[in-house]
Amino acid sequence: MFNHPKMKYVYLGIDSHKDTHCIVAINCFYEKLGTITVRNSPKELENLLTEVKKFKLKGTSLAFGLEDVSEYGRSLAVFLKEKKFIVKHVNSYLVAHERESLNIIHKTDEFDAECAARVLLNRFDTLPNADSQDKYWVLKTLVTHREAIVKNNIALKNRIHSIIASHYPSYSKFFCNIDTLGALAFYEKYPSPSKLKGVTVEELDELLFKVSGKSNPKDKGNKILEYVEADGYNEIEYQDIRDMAVKSSITLLKTNIKELAEIDNKLKELLQHFDYNLTSIRGVSTVLAATIISEIGNISKFSSPAKLARYSGVAPTTYASGKSELQFANRRGNKSLHHAFYTLSVGLIATPGNMIRNKYFYDYFHRKVSEGKTKRQALNCLQRRLVSIVWAMMTHKTEYINPDLISIDDFNADNTETIESTISQ
Repeated sequence: MFNHPKMKYVYLGIDSHKDTHCIVAINCFYEKLGTITVRNSPKELENLLTEVKKFKLKGTSLAFGLEDVSEYGRSLAVFLKEKKFIVKHVNSYLVAHERESLNIIHKTDEFDAECAARVLLNRFDTLPNADSQDKYWVLKTLVTHREAIVKNNIALKNRIHSIIASHYPSYSKFFCNIDTLGALAFYEKYPSPSKLKGVTVEELDELLFKVSGKSNPKDKGNKILEYVEADGYNEIEYQDIRDMAVKSSITLLKTNIKELAEIDNKLKELLQHFDYNLTSIRGVSTVLAATIISEIGNISKFSSPAKLARYSGVAPTTYASGKSELQFANRRGNKSLHHAFYTLSVGLIATPGNMIRNKYFYDYFHRKVSEGKTKRQALNCLQRRLVSIVWAMMTHKTEYINPDLISIDDFNADNTETIESTISQ
């Protein structure tokens, strides 16, 4: 009866939102069969099946294409897969491209769902199957939550800086960072110089020692009082409100710092449920490893390092026409994953304490620079190599064997010897 494989299905595109799902069904000839809108709730999902089965033609099966399988559409994707339906993940870029290709000005939920159905029909064999991937989803949720807290902390610290600067002109000399235990304790108790009147050096040292312990430098309290004395015990209008703003910001910041520590511990626990040993690479933190794994998901989705490189935006985009061929940076890759590989590459060529973390990557980067590439281009080359390494580690469940730490001086000496031996030959 069916002369072509695509005639075996009815294609249902779904546009998911917080409150509703909009479903549009088409056949293999792009004919619209109908539209259904249901509430985004567990009770409505069974009713959804009853409604969509009305579109099922004799001898056909239903295939679903969801643009969103991680947020609002996640529960629907899980439900449909449990019912043994074919569920595909439709990239939002493909939906947008389909919408633009039809040259229709308006944008509605129904039209978006229809475009998702058309993409499902056009790319049925190449679209990835929707995968709930619970442990990857939970990991990404936790990483995203952590990023939000970090951004909030930056805003809080900037707010504290702006207020404190007007109170203590020499405040930058008090502590190395405003979010250290000593700094937070000091500014919480003494948000403005007027609160320091009558405070002795012994009282101040006792406070700082209580929160910082032995890490508190000797004579810290005396130095702070000397700076304040030199600046003057100024009191600004509405000082009590300003002091309240400082104390409130510090309270929130301390709460966030505590929560970040709890999240980091939870991330460390979660990573034990994966067989990916990315933290075996020297310089890769738990957070960075969790970010990379959560953004990649199941590595089996990528059959080669090249595909992972394109997905992460590390591989360049080629534009060829006639005899000319140009390469540009890939702007459509996963931005979070691209940033993670950038952070990793920068960290691996860093030289903390005049020590080289990884002499192979360090040498590779500087060799590319010596070949005439810019530092940005050399970093791109290093990112591409790291993608291949990460892909291999995740695919084969292997650990990374780090080279010995080496000082910059020893590294340069070794390279000089290599060059001289090569010349002598």
